[in-house]
Amino acid sequence: MKTFCGRANPTTGAMEWLEEDEDYDYHQEIARSRYADMLHDKDRNTKYYQGICAAVTRVKERGEKAIVLDIGTGTGLLSMMAASAGADFCYAVEVFRPMANAAVKIVEKNGFRDKIKVINKHSTEVTVGPDGDMQCRANILVTELFDTELIGEGALPTYEHAHKYLVQEGCEAVPHRATVYVQLVESRRMWSWNKLFPVHVKAEDGEKIIVSPSEMENCPGVPSVCDIQLNQMPSSDFTVLSDVVTMFSVDFSKPIRSTSTYYRVQLEPVKSGKAQIVLSWWDIDMDPSGMINCTMAPYWVKPTSALQWRDHWMQCVYFLPGEEPVLRGEKVYLTACRDAYSVWYNLQKARGEEENEADVRVDSPVCRCQTHLLWNRPRFGELNDQNRTRQYIKSLMTVLKPDSVCLCISDGSLLPMLAHYLGAKQFFKANHLEDKIKIIETRPELLTSSHLEGKKISVLVGEPFFTTSLLPWHNLYFWYARTAVVSHLTSDVTVLPQAASLHMMIVEFQDLWRIRSPCGTCEGFDVRTMDDMINNSLNFRESKEAEPHPLWEYPCKSLSDPQEVLTFDFRKTVPQQCLSTEGSVNLLRKGKSHGAVLWMEYHLVADISVSTGLMQISNEKGNCEWNPHCKQAVYFFSSVTESETLTDLPSAVTYAINFDPKTGEIAMDFKL
Repeated sequence: MKTFCGRANPTTGAMEWLEEDEDYDYHQEIARSRYADMLHDKDRNTKYYQGICAAVTRVKERGEKAIVLDIGTGTGLLSMMAASAGADFCYAVEVFRPMANAAVKIVEKNGFRDKIKVINKHSTEVTVGPDGDMQCRANILVTELFDTELIGEGALPTYEHAHKYLVQEGCEAVPHRATVYVQLVESRRMWSWNKLFPVHVKAEDGEKIIVSPSEMENCPGVPSVCDIQLNQMPSSDFTVLSDVVTMFSVDFSKPIRSTSTYYRVQLEPVKSGKAQIVLSWWDIDMDPSGMINCTMAPYWVKPTSALQWRDHWMQCVYFLPGEEPVLRGEKVYLTACRDAYSVWYNLQKARGEEENEADVRVDSPVCRCQTHLLWNRPRFGELNDQNRTRQYIKSLMTVLKPDSVCLCISDGSLLPMLAHYLGAKQFFKANHLEDKIKIIETRPELLTSSHLEGKKISVLVGEPFFTTSLLPWHNLYFWYARTAVVSHLTSDVTVLPQAASLHMMIVEFQDLWRIRSPCGTCEGFDVRTMDDMINNSLNFRESKEAEPHPLWEYPCKSLSDPQEVLTFDFRKTVPQQCLSTEGSVNLLRKGKSHGAVLWMEYHLVADISVSTGLMQISNEKGNCEWNPHCKQAVYFFSSVTESETLTDLPSAVTYAINFDPKTGEIAMDFKL
């Protein structure tokens, strides 16, 4: 059966109806999942196995049968661990149908058919009793329901229900407890992801400053956590203002309440500064004694232990509602509020021994300025990047004339204000510039002469940036918009940027390759069924496509030089025929060719360009520095092993890349 799915094409802007297989959503879900990453997480798997063995032993020593409930079983891995540890029976609950089907096959393949029952339901729908899904309540509760924020995937309501209806009182739980840790820091870099800094524009008649309106300045932002690989954040990018403290912990072996609550700790700043950010992570104890511990602590907290790389659990960055000055040794109260799915923080000065509970606001922060709903964190960072802004200012100064009539096509851009301050006569688009800048709320193809007050556009500008863009080339929507407004442009119109180019480089990833790498066996269990399932879903569509990743968080080294592969001339309209290129790129360094990275460069004027990808190759080893505000496109090669044997340099990767102007899509193929 086929289904028609509607989608707005991010590159062309057109509404499209695509015929999709009925299992398309499943395939997407599996292909983009982090199952492989979890199965490669040796630290997690070993600790779970140790904790499960210990829990089964404790139950057996009490003379009881070990009955296990495994919620969110996935591959069935934790249930198989329990069965091999001597559990009498396991109920493995998995709501995602393709995953539950795979778990049944994996359980059978590993010989646990008589010990494990896979239940394809949400745990809140599981029944207990002679005719139920479970014969009796379990006395061991095993789960892996956690995300980077710990509770974002609904762990608390799930545990709450399980304790009420599915497990015995006083049951064993693996993990036994989770503890959330926090640290107060000052960081201009991270704060730039949440607030718009003043922009200084040096114009002929003196310096002008673009400032954010007070409602944006005072807005608490959005409550959603910013989860990142904090291990890639250099210590020079933040100042520690407090020691690491325990914020709260949850005992999973006892009944749990998911209703909103708050926790409060007193902090004594170790340094004076501006408190802006709460960094947070958690650890889990697999046993009551805390001997079997799995931690997400970043490098500066546990500098001696080897860090386990993982992408399914990272670290959290929380933005305080506003900057709070703190003084070394002068105590402050940090409050963590939570509902069933998220956490947010407030900081208050300590006023006395007894703090009034009414001071604690448990309401989730709401963005009042709309900006935090329009711009994501990387976009704030991009707009606050002074070097990038300088390139646009320099470029605008070369193209603007006193009588220029400009049209800006970009989402939430500061270019109109920059252009106005640099001398443009009139600007159609939006600091008390309502009479100078006109915002036109229409799509480019619906633009009329009356929108433009009968004027022709002499300068067309764009960053380009559009909120709908996922992959680097989706911002080519600017080209389609430029083509749509062609009748409103002067014959000698200046277009900025004048062109764009697609660049490509072959890389070896330090760790990111794991998310697409087959696992084979995990802790001695055969999980190849899972590998096959992911592979089938990738072949369904995803493997022929690149996927977006912020590579500043995922170190890699270049095995080839960067190469320009396609150019797009914005001075002309979008062509009718495809743009294609074929070629080969030489591998200059030994290493595993995990994939190709692709990014766009925008040529603003003849000698000024901005890159959305590679900033520089920083040393002879080929370590790369990436634009931290953009996601780059990663095309993972289906076979990595072939390139390991290519020890005789130079060897090459051949490529074929095709841009179809009808669909706006870029198709690519690589051969090692």
